[in-house]
Amino acid sequence: MLGNTLKRLRGIYGYNAKEMSELLGISSSYLSEIENVKKKVSMDLLERYSELLNLRVSTLIRFSEDYEDAELNNASQKFITSLMSKVIEAYSNGK
Repeated sequence: MLGNTLKRLRGIYGYNAKEMSELLGISSSYLSEIENVKKKVSMDLLERYSELLNLRVSTLIRFSEDYEDAELNNASQKFITSLMSKVIEAYSNGK
């Protein structure tokens, strides 16, 4: 589910797929495979995501776990709203 979370975060941060792939230094097709859970994300790439989104790797993993739990409980919209609030709060506090 990490790919799904990364796709959602990309949207929240306002990047389109082409922009994100360029910033990460990967092809658009590889990004698509990651976001559609056809390929696993390497630790190196996860660290690049972390730097780009200004979030810790552990936070990305935690978001993914929370998103998966929300999906299982049909509460994904509520989770996304909560996630957006956390991201906005983190930025407003200068983190």
